[in-house]
Amino acid sequence: MTRGNVVVELVHIQSASKRSYLSRPRAWAAIAVGMLVIILLCGFVWLQRSPSNLRYVSASATQEWLKAWQAGEVVALVRHTERCDRSSNICLGPEDGITQSGGLAAAAVGLAFTQLGMQQTQVFTSPLTRTAQTAHYMFGRDAVAAEWLETCGPTMRDELVAHKTPGQNMILVTHSGCIADFERQTGYPRAVAAAYGSAVLSRIDAQGQLEVIGIMNPEGWQRLNK
Repeated sequence: MTRGNVVVELVHIQSASKRSYLSRPRAWAAIAVGMLVIILLCGFVWLQRSPSNLRYVSASATQEWLKAWQAGEVVALVRHTERCDRSSNICLGPEDGITQSGGLAAAAVGLAFTQLGMQQTQVFTSPLTRTAQTAHYMFGRDAVAAEWLETCGPTMRDELVAHKTPGQNMILVTHSGCIADFERQTGYPRAVAAAYGSAVLSRIDAQGQLEVIGIMNPEGWQRLNK
């Protein structure tokens, strides 16, 4: 190997080393950006979370909340079923009420609650037609209208606790906005909007301590009752 060749090879080695050195900050920057994106995505997903879907919880978790129901400690906020003014389906009556499909869906949800046992359960509804009709089709009778289930707002959680009778479950047929208010006030500010006929279940113990149990969508009752 000649001296000239040695010099050329040394220049190549130094050049490659320099390029490698210069590329390291870029690589670390790319890694840092990637990690930041992952953290932001994880944070977004965490903030978007809703209460547990009770259709998919473990058998032991299901037994726990069923025991709470038997003890009269459960409050269920149920969204009314399909409303006439947002559907082309046949309406049951007034335009501010629910559809025939909504009536059938309400009856199915009501049957699920009936199979749990209604001996120690109070049923309330907001004064609006769509919630009153939903409650009627759920249980075949009219429920007690409660003004606070229409207005809701920042006191929703406290109202719920205040109206809970010890030893009595409480079913509240209400609106998606009211359910969203309740979820925001119990640690779920970005929960997915409640579907027609879905229920958010909570437990209130004898000391008035509230714990959100989870969400039961209409199809979830079918698995529970098998």
